[in-house]
Amino acid sequence: MWGKVRKAGGRVAHAMRTEPKVGGDKRPHNLFEAAAAYVTAGAEDDQERADEAAGWVSPEALSFGVNELACRAVIALARERGQSPRTVARELLGLPAE
Repeated sequence: MWGKVRKAGGRVAHAMRTEPKVGGDKRPHNLFEAAAAYVTAGAEDDQERADEAAGWVSPEALSFGVNELACRAVIALARERGQSPRTVARELLGLPAE
């Protein structure tokens, strides 16, 4: 049982690892920095910047960061608008109200 837990934890830790920045600064990119850069590049239709940000972390870590950013954004908009997160998310995606 503990072997399975250790193995799964190792996979998660590996997915969360970040690559060091290219150049003089050796501090690795944070997965949330990568997610923010990736999403804003997509919003600004800048494929070059999106590709660069996608290379900063593993695909799994980027996916986790983008998901966390989406959740936080929907919650913030819902609070600001006085609506439920479900209503805001559906509205942002152009889906009909339930």
